[in-house]
Amino acid sequence: MQRIIHHIKENQFQNIYLLYGDERYLKRQYTEKLRAALAGDDEMNTHFYEGKGIPVGEIIDLAETMPFLAERRVIFINDSGLFSSAGEKLAAYLEDCNETTFFVFTESDVDARSKLFKTVQSKGIAVEFGAQDENTLKRWVASTLAKEGKRITENNAQLFLSKTGTDMENIQTELEKLISYCLDSDVITAEDIETICTPQITNHIYAMIDAISVKDTQKALELYYELIALREAPMRILFLIARQCNILLQVKELKHRGFGNQDIAKKVEIPPYFVNKYISQASRFKVSQLNNAVRQCVEAEEAVKTGRLGDVISVELLILSVL
Repeated sequence: MQRIIHHIKENQFQNIYLLYGDERYLKRQYTEKLRAALAGDDEMNTHFYEGKGIPVGEIIDLAETMPFLAERRVIFINDSGLFSSAGEKLAAYLEDCNETTFFVFTESDVDARSKLFKTVQSKGIAVEFGAQDENTLKRWVASTLAKEGKRITENNAQLFLSKTGTDMENIQTELEKLISYCLDSDVITAEDIETICTPQITNHIYAMIDAISVKDTQKALELYYELIALREAPMRILFLIARQCNILLQVKELKHRGFGNQDIAKKVEIPPYFVNKYISQASRFKVSQLNNAVRQCVEAEEAVKTGRLGDVISVELLILSVL
Protein backbone atom coordinates (compact mmCIF):
# COMPACT_ATOMS: atom_id res chain seq x y z
CA MET A 1 0.00 0.00 0.00
CA GLN A 2 2.82 2.36 0.85
CA ARG A 3 4.33 1.78 -2.59
CA ILE A 4 1.11 2.93 -4.26
CA ILE A 5 0.98 6.01 -2.05
CA HIS A 6 4.62 6.77 -2.87
CA HIS A 7 3.99 6.41 -6.62
CA ILE A 8 1.02 8.80 -6.42
CA LYS A 9 2.96 11.31 -4.35
CA GLU A 10 5.93 11.26 -6.72
CA ASN A 11 3.76 11.03 -9.84
CA GLN A 12 5.91 8.14 -10.99
CA PHE A 13 3.89 5.08 -11.95
CA GLN A 14 4.33 1.47 -12.99
CA ASN A 15 2.36 0.39 -16.06
CA ILE A 16 0.66 -2.47 -14.21
CA TYR A 17 -0.99 -2.62 -10.80
CA LEU A 18 -2.74 -5.60 -9.25
CA LEU A 19 -4.83 -5.05 -6.12
CA TYR A 20 -6.05 -8.38 -4.76
CA GLY A 21 -7.40 -10.03 -1.61
CA ASP A 22 -10.51 -10.16 0.55
CA GLU A 23 -10.56 -6.61 1.90
CA ARG A 24 -12.95 -4.95 -0.57
CA TYR A 25 -13.01 -1.53 1.10
CA LEU A 26 -9.25 -1.00 0.82
CA LYS A 27 -9.14 -2.33 -2.73
CA ARG A 28 -11.85 0.11 -3.74
CA GLN A 29 -10.16 3.02 -1.96
CA TYR A 30 -6.79 2.41 -3.59
CA THR A 31 -8.35 1.79 -6.99
CA GLU A 32 -10.01 5.21 -6.70
CA LYS A 33 -6.70 6.80 -5.65
CA LEU A 34 -5.01 5.32 -8.71
CA ARG A 35 -7.87 6.41 -10.96
CA ALA A 36 -7.65 9.99 -9.71
CA ALA A 37 -3.87 10.04 -10.10
CA LEU A 38 -3.60 8.27 -13.45
CA ALA A 39 -6.73 9.45 -15.26
CA GLY A 40 -8.26 12.36 -13.36
CA ASP A 41 -11.37 13.56 -15.21
CA ASP A 42 -10.28 12.08 -18.54
CA GLU A 43 -13.14 9.79 -19.57
CA MET A 44 -12.07 9.39 -23.20
CA ASN A 45 -8.90 7.47 -22.32
CA THR A 46 -10.25 5.62 -19.30
CA HIS A 47 -11.81 2.17 -19.80
CA PHE A 48 -13.49 -0.35 -17.51
CA TYR A 49 -13.94 -4.11 -17.84
CA GLU A 50 -15.56 -6.37 -15.26
CA GLY A 51 -16.34 -10.03 -14.79
CA LYS A 52 -15.21 -13.27 -16.34
CA GLY A 53 -15.16 -13.70 -20.09
CA ILE A 54 -13.88 -10.20 -20.87
CA PRO A 55 -12.51 -9.82 -24.45
CA VAL A 56 -8.74 -10.07 -24.01
CA GLY A 57 -8.06 -9.45 -27.70
CA GLU A 58 -10.11 -6.24 -27.60
CA ILE A 59 -8.24 -5.09 -24.50
CA ILE A 60 -4.87 -5.68 -26.16
CA ASP A 61 -5.98 -3.75 -29.28
CA LEU A 62 -7.14 -0.91 -27.05
CA ALA A 63 -3.87 -0.97 -25.11
CA GLU A 64 -1.95 -0.60 -28.39
CA THR A 65 -3.94 2.52 -29.31
CA MET A 66 -2.21 5.78 -28.43
CA PRO A 67 -4.12 7.99 -25.97
CA PHE A 68 -6.10 10.84 -27.54
CA LEU A 69 -4.78 14.26 -26.49
CA ALA A 70 -3.57 12.82 -23.18
CA GLU A 71 -0.50 11.40 -21.52
CA ARG A 72 -1.98 8.03 -20.71
CA ARG A 73 -4.62 5.48 -21.54
CA VAL A 74 -5.80 3.66 -18.38
CA ILE A 75 -7.59 0.31 -18.37
CA PHE A 76 -9.33 -0.91 -15.21
CA ILE A 77 -10.14 -4.63 -15.00
CA ASN A 78 -12.19 -5.96 -12.09
CA ASP A 79 -12.72 -9.59 -10.99
CA SER A 80 -11.83 -11.02 -14.38
CA GLY A 81 -10.72 -14.43 -13.13
CA LEU A 82 -7.73 -14.17 -15.48
CA PHE A 83 -5.34 -14.69 -12.58
CA SER A 84 -6.77 -18.16 -12.07
CA SER A 85 -7.12 -19.30 -15.69
CA ALA A 86 -7.03 -18.13 -19.32
CA GLY A 87 -4.67 -15.25 -18.58
CA GLU A 88 -1.73 -16.43 -20.67
CA LYS A 89 -2.50 -14.25 -23.71
CA LEU A 90 -2.68 -11.08 -21.65
CA ALA A 91 0.42 -12.13 -19.70
CA ALA A 92 2.37 -12.44 -22.95
CA TYR A 93 1.27 -8.96 -23.98
CA LEU A 94 2.17 -7.40 -20.64
CA GLU A 95 5.73 -8.62 -21.01
CA ASP A 96 6.24 -5.72 -23.41
CA CYS A 97 3.13 -3.53 -23.34
CA ASN A 98 2.62 -0.05 -24.76
CA GLU A 99 4.38 2.39 -22.42
CA THR A 100 1.52 4.92 -22.64
CA THR A 101 -1.06 2.35 -21.43
CA PHE A 102 -1.60 1.61 -17.77
CA PHE A 103 -3.45 -1.37 -16.29
CA VAL A 104 -5.14 -1.53 -12.88
CA PHE A 105 -6.42 -5.00 -11.97
CA THR A 106 -8.69 -5.50 -8.96
CA GLU A 107 -9.20 -9.17 -8.14
CA SER A 108 -10.71 -11.20 -5.32
CA ASP A 109 -9.00 -14.48 -6.20
CA VAL A 110 -5.58 -14.97 -7.71
CA ASP A 111 -3.36 -17.97 -8.28
CA ALA A 112 0.20 -16.94 -7.43
CA ARG A 113 1.42 -19.74 -9.70
CA SER A 114 -0.31 -18.33 -12.80
CA LYS A 115 1.72 -16.78 -15.60
CA LEU A 116 -0.29 -13.55 -15.40
CA PHE A 117 0.41 -13.10 -11.69
CA LYS A 118 4.12 -13.75 -12.16
CA THR A 119 4.22 -11.30 -15.05
CA VAL A 120 2.56 -8.57 -12.99
CA GLN A 121 4.98 -9.21 -10.16
CA SER A 122 7.97 -8.84 -12.45
CA LYS A 123 6.70 -5.96 -14.60
CA GLY A 124 4.46 -4.06 -12.17
CA ILE A 125 3.15 -3.93 -8.64
CA ALA A 126 1.02 -6.60 -6.91
CA VAL A 127 -0.45 -5.64 -3.54
CA GLU A 128 -2.50 -7.97 -1.35
CA PHE A 129 -5.29 -6.42 0.71
CA GLY A 130 -6.11 -8.84 3.52
CA ALA A 131 -8.14 -8.47 6.70
CA GLN A 132 -6.67 -5.84 9.00
CA ASP A 133 -5.71 -6.66 12.59
CA GLU A 134 -7.84 -5.45 15.48
CA ASN A 135 -5.49 -2.65 16.59
CA THR A 136 -5.36 -1.21 13.08
CA LEU A 137 -9.13 -1.32 12.82
CA LYS A 138 -9.58 0.34 16.23
CA ARG A 139 -7.27 3.19 15.18
CA TRP A 140 -9.19 3.56 11.93
CA VAL A 141 -12.53 3.65 13.75
CA ALA A 142 -11.24 6.27 16.21
CA SER A 143 -9.75 8.35 13.39
CA THR A 144 -12.95 8.22 11.33
CA LEU A 145 -15.01 9.31 14.32
CA ALA A 146 -12.52 12.05 15.21
CA LYS A 147 -13.03 13.61 11.77
CA GLU A 148 -16.68 13.96 12.73
CA GLY A 149 -15.81 15.48 16.10
CA LYS A 150 -16.57 12.34 18.07
CA ARG A 151 -14.58 10.27 20.56
CA ILE A 152 -14.68 6.59 21.49
CA THR A 153 -12.86 4.65 24.21
CA GLU A 154 -10.72 1.65 23.33
CA ASN A 155 -13.15 -0.68 25.11
CA ASN A 156 -16.09 0.71 23.15
CA ALA A 157 -14.12 0.50 19.91
CA GLN A 158 -13.56 -3.18 20.68
CA LEU A 159 -17.26 -3.62 21.43
CA PHE A 160 -18.06 -1.94 18.12
CA LEU A 161 -15.76 -4.32 16.22
CA SER A 162 -17.28 -7.31 18.01
CA LYS A 163 -20.56 -6.28 16.39
CA THR A 164 -19.27 -5.51 12.90
CA GLY A 165 -16.54 -8.07 12.30
CA THR A 166 -13.37 -7.19 10.39
CA ASP A 167 -14.83 -6.36 6.97
CA MET A 168 -14.06 -2.67 6.45
CA GLU A 169 -17.03 -2.08 4.13
CA ASN A 170 -19.35 -3.29 6.86
CA ILE A 171 -17.48 -1.23 9.46
CA GLN A 172 -17.82 1.88 7.30
CA THR A 173 -21.57 1.29 6.92
CA GLU A 174 -22.01 0.82 10.67
CA LEU A 175 -19.88 3.92 11.40
CA GLU A 176 -22.12 6.01 9.16
CA LYS A 177 -25.18 4.75 11.05
CA LEU A 178 -23.49 5.42 14.39
CA ILE A 179 -22.43 8.96 13.42
CA SER A 180 -25.95 9.79 12.26
CA TYR A 181 -27.48 8.35 15.42
CA CYS A 182 -25.06 10.29 17.66
CA LEU A 183 -25.40 13.55 15.74
CA ASP A 184 -25.82 15.65 18.89
CA SER A 185 -23.24 13.81 20.99
CA ASP A 186 -19.45 14.01 20.89
CA VAL A 187 -18.84 10.74 22.78
CA ILE A 188 -19.82 7.29 21.48
CA THR A 189 -21.13 5.12 24.32
CA ALA A 190 -21.62 1.37 24.65
CA GLU A 191 -25.37 1.98 24.73
CA ASP A 192 -25.16 3.80 21.38
CA ILE A 193 -23.31 0.85 19.87
CA GLU A 194 -25.73 -1.72 21.28
CA THR A 195 -28.69 0.29 20.02
CA ILE A 196 -27.69 1.07 16.46
CA CYS A 197 -25.06 -1.42 15.27
CA THR A 198 -26.04 -4.62 13.54
CA PRO A 199 -24.01 -7.54 14.90
CA GLN A 200 -23.05 -9.35 11.71
CA ILE A 201 -21.90 -12.68 13.08
CA THR A 202 -24.51 -12.68 15.86
CA ASN A 203 -27.25 -12.37 13.25
CA HIS A 204 -25.89 -15.46 11.53
CA ILE A 205 -25.78 -17.35 14.82
CA TYR A 206 -29.37 -16.30 15.62
CA ALA A 207 -30.53 -17.49 12.18
CA MET A 208 -28.56 -20.70 12.62
CA ILE A 209 -30.28 -21.44 15.94
CA ASP A 210 -33.60 -20.61 14.27
CA ALA A 211 -32.88 -23.18 11.57
CA ILE A 212 -31.93 -25.72 14.24
CA SER A 213 -35.20 -25.05 16.07
CA VAL A 214 -37.22 -26.05 12.99
CA LYS A 215 -34.85 -28.92 12.12
CA ASP A 216 -33.68 -27.32 8.88
CA THR A 217 -30.27 -28.99 8.57
CA GLN A 218 -29.44 -27.55 5.17
CA LYS A 219 -30.11 -23.94 6.21
CA ALA A 220 -28.15 -24.27 9.45
CA LEU A 221 -25.13 -25.66 7.62
CA GLU A 222 -25.39 -23.03 4.87
CA LEU A 223 -25.23 -20.28 7.49
CA TYR A 224 -22.25 -21.98 9.10
CA TYR A 225 -20.39 -22.21 5.79
CA GLU A 226 -21.16 -18.54 5.13
CA LEU A 227 -19.46 -17.65 8.41
CA ILE A 228 -16.47 -19.80 7.49
CA ALA A 229 -16.32 -18.00 4.11
CA LEU A 230 -16.27 -14.71 6.04
CA ARG A 231 -13.19 -16.10 7.83
CA GLU A 232 -14.85 -16.42 11.19
CA ALA A 233 -12.97 -18.91 13.36
CA PRO A 234 -14.93 -22.13 14.03
CA MET A 235 -14.09 -21.87 17.74
CA ARG A 236 -15.56 -18.37 17.88
CA ILE A 237 -18.70 -19.67 16.14
CA LEU A 238 -18.85 -22.50 18.68
CA PHE A 239 -18.50 -20.00 21.53
CA LEU A 240 -21.35 -17.89 20.12
CA ILE A 241 -23.61 -20.93 19.66
CA ALA A 242 -23.01 -21.87 23.30
CA ARG A 243 -23.61 -18.27 24.38
CA GLN A 244 -26.86 -18.11 22.39
CA CYS A 245 -28.11 -21.35 23.96
CA ASN A 246 -27.24 -20.03 27.43
CA ILE A 247 -29.16 -16.83 26.74
CA LEU A 248 -32.17 -18.81 25.55
CA LEU A 249 -32.05 -20.93 28.71
CA GLN A 250 -32.02 -17.84 30.93
CA VAL A 251 -34.75 -16.08 28.95
CA LYS A 252 -36.94 -19.18 29.00
CA GLU A 253 -36.53 -19.59 32.76
CA LEU A 254 -37.12 -15.91 33.58
CA LYS A 255 -40.18 -15.74 31.33
CA HIS A 256 -41.55 -18.87 33.01
CA ARG A 257 -41.04 -17.18 36.41
CA GLY A 258 -43.10 -14.21 35.26
CA PHE A 259 -40.41 -11.57 34.68
CA GLY A 260 -41.20 -8.74 32.24
CA ASN A 261 -39.10 -7.84 29.22
CA GLN A 262 -37.20 -5.00 30.91
CA ASP A 263 -36.20 -7.22 33.84
CA ILE A 264 -35.20 -10.04 31.51
CA ALA A 265 -33.05 -7.65 29.48
CA LYS A 266 -31.32 -6.40 32.64
CA LYS A 267 -30.71 -9.84 34.16
CA VAL A 268 -29.50 -11.49 30.94
CA GLU A 269 -27.65 -8.35 29.79
CA ILE A 270 -29.19 -8.11 26.36
CA PRO A 271 -30.69 -5.06 24.60
CA PRO A 272 -34.39 -4.69 25.55
CA TYR A 273 -35.46 -4.61 21.89
CA PHE A 274 -34.07 -8.15 21.40
CA VAL A 275 -36.03 -9.74 24.26
CA ASN A 276 -39.13 -10.61 22.24
CA LYS A 277 -36.98 -12.26 19.58
CA TYR A 278 -35.24 -14.38 22.22
CA ILE A 279 -38.55 -15.29 23.87
CA SER A 280 -39.93 -16.40 20.51
CA GLN A 281 -36.86 -18.47 19.72
CA ALA A 282 -36.66 -20.00 23.21
CA SER A 283 -40.29 -21.13 22.97
CA ARG A 284 -39.33 -23.55 20.22
CA PHE A 285 -36.97 -25.48 22.49
CA LYS A 286 -37.45 -27.58 25.59
CA VAL A 287 -35.20 -26.80 28.56
CA SER A 288 -33.66 -30.26 28.20
CA GLN A 289 -32.78 -29.56 24.56
CA LEU A 290 -31.00 -26.32 25.43
CA ASN A 291 -29.13 -27.94 28.32
CA ASN A 292 -28.09 -30.75 26.01
CA ALA A 293 -26.92 -28.24 23.37
CA VAL A 294 -24.73 -26.42 25.92
CA ARG A 295 -23.24 -29.74 27.05
CA GLN A 296 -22.51 -30.71 23.42
CA CYS A 297 -20.78 -27.34 22.85
CA VAL A 298 -18.44 -28.13 25.75
CA GLU A 299 -17.77 -31.61 24.34
CA ALA A 300 -17.10 -30.19 20.85
CA GLU A 301 -14.56 -27.74 22.29
CA GLU A 302 -12.88 -30.54 24.22
CA ALA A 303 -12.69 -32.68 21.07
CA VAL A 304 -10.83 -29.90 19.25
CA LYS A 305 -8.48 -29.13 22.15
CA THR A 306 -7.50 -32.78 22.53
CA GLY A 307 -6.98 -33.18 18.78
CA ARG A 308 -9.69 -35.78 18.31
CA LEU A 309 -11.48 -33.59 15.74
CA GLY A 310 -10.67 -30.60 13.54
CA ASP A 311 -12.38 -27.36 14.47
CA VAL A 312 -14.50 -27.07 11.28
CA ILE A 313 -15.83 -30.63 11.38
CA SER A 314 -16.40 -30.42 15.13
CA VAL A 315 -18.90 -27.56 14.73
CA GLU A 316 -20.50 -29.27 11.73
CA LEU A 317 -21.14 -32.37 13.82
CA LEU A 318 -22.47 -30.23 16.65
CA ILE A 319 -25.02 -28.59 14.36
CA LEU A 320 -26.11 -31.97 13.02
CA SER A 321 -26.34 -33.58 16.47
CA VAL A 322 -28.34 -30.72 18.00
CA LEU A 323 -30.81 -31.09 15.15
